[in-house]
Amino acid sequence: MTMTSGTDTAVQAEGFGALADGTPVRRWTLERDGVRVRILTYGAIVQSVEAPGRDGSRAPVALGLPDVGGYEEFPGPYFGAVVGRYANRIGGASFVLDGRTHRLTANEGATHLHGGARGFDKRVWDAAAVPGGVRMSLVSADGDEGYPGRLDFSVTYTLGQGGALGLDYRAVTDAPTVLNPTSHLYWNLAGADSGSALGQQLRVAARHFTPVDGASVPTGEVLPVAGTPFDFRRTRAVGAGYDRNLVLEEEARGGEAVAAELYDAWSGRVLTVRTTEPGLQLYTADHFDGRPFGPCAGIALETQHFPDSPNRPEFPSTVLRPGEEFASRTVYAFSVR
Repeated sequence: MTMTSGTDTAVQAEGFGALADGTPVRRWTLERDGVRVRILTYGAIVQSVEAPGRDGSRAPVALGLPDVGGYEEFPGPYFGAVVGRYANRIGGASFVLDGRTHRLTANEGATHLHGGARGFDKRVWDAAAVPGGVRMSLVSADGDEGYPGRLDFSVTYTLGQGGALGLDYRAVTDAPTVLNPTSHLYWNLAGADSGSALGQQLRVAARHFTPVDGASVPTGEVLPVAGTPFDFRRTRAVGAGYDRNLVLEEEARGGEAVAAELYDAWSGRVLTVRTTEPGLQLYTADHFDGRPFGPCAGIALETQHFPDSPNRPEFPSTVLRPGEEFASRTVYAFSVR
């Protein structure tokens, strides 16, 4: 076990078992201002987030599993993992870049989803303490799941004032490629074991959304949310049936303004999301079957670029070229009301 300090955030690392093939996994714990976050080197997974409620009691507010074996047994929900190289879907599992077609692993029918069969969520990452948190890094080789270029990638988790959880992504490449990582955290502010999260109240700073076809790949349209179930401009109960990219308003993409806010009236917990990303995928996990969580047990608020952007030049670009640095930041902050 190791412990570091030097800021107001306590940082601790410990062994946390091993994968089925014997690869060891470590767990890092960050704690500050009543918030405690546990992160695994497997998948850079946020295993748990504990935050206080109105009565001062701390409870887990993110869905997670008790051991590494659980994450290997239930990989599909991507519980708390960093997914990449490309979060969400790329239609036809291929894209053209600089006149060259790149064919990716198709792992959802004919579609490429969340980085393919062995994306970032199924790797063991290197980890090192940094002030206030931990940096996790990996190298994605040229041709990994079909993507061009060697990618040197990292995500740094920090706990700031008030226990705000920051995720800072950085990457460089040696050949033109595409990149769109996200964190696949599922939130239930009433408690991770409290059942459905659909009664919680959501507001999203989004006036538009991207409709999809039968394979859940964007059609290329960008439509107003007004008059549709995707209108969360005013706070309301989440409800079921969501797996859609919401287009964040320009002022909500700079990392300072609130992009989304989730509120649980029972516990008083409030989660605010700030991001530099242009989109937010709202997913209500309707298809969970009780193993290990029931339907709609958590709400995913995945900050991201748009799905299928490599095939949609009208969408914000996800191209990364040699000599450039990819940088993206998302902050999840906690309070009570």
